[in-house]
Amino acid sequence: MTATGVDSIVEHAGTTKRTLYQRYGSKDRLIVCYLQQRAHAWQGELLETLTDASPAQALDIVYQHTAQWATSTPRGCAFVNAWSEIGASDHEATKFIRAEKAWMLALFTQIASGDENTGTLLHLLHEGAQVTASIQGDPRVFAQACNASQELLVRR
Repeated sequence: MTATGVDSIVEHAGTTKRTLYQRYGSKDRLIVCYLQQRAHAWQGELLETLTDASPAQALDIVYQHTAQWATSTPRGCAFVNAWSEIGASDHEATKFIRAEKAWMLALFTQIASGDENTGTLLHLLHEGAQVTASIQGDPRVFAQACNASQELLVRR
């Protein structure tokens, strides 16, 4: 993100700096638009497949989708990566990163039948699995985290 220069972005996109700035106004705004699009696609895909799923099925679905996304993006979660570069700064993307993670927390809380403590633990397992899988390059982490999440649901 911040380490990637505008020259590299426009070269990879096959466009010009002028076009980038006309469409987005700044590199920071381009980052925000990318994260918004990514969140929209991810959330829409999950919501479409979660309809009428039991809590156990919902966890399986979330982890299956996460594993699929991780396969196509081996660098890991775009939001985690963005946060690692901008942190708690005044960057416009900060609120979108936090909003996406809040959405996931709300989803896990809903899966846990509204139990906020269990929802938080499920969310932590999911986030940890994403980071671990991207660092270790081992997608089996998602199945392990899903199994632990299933156990949490049974124990509550």
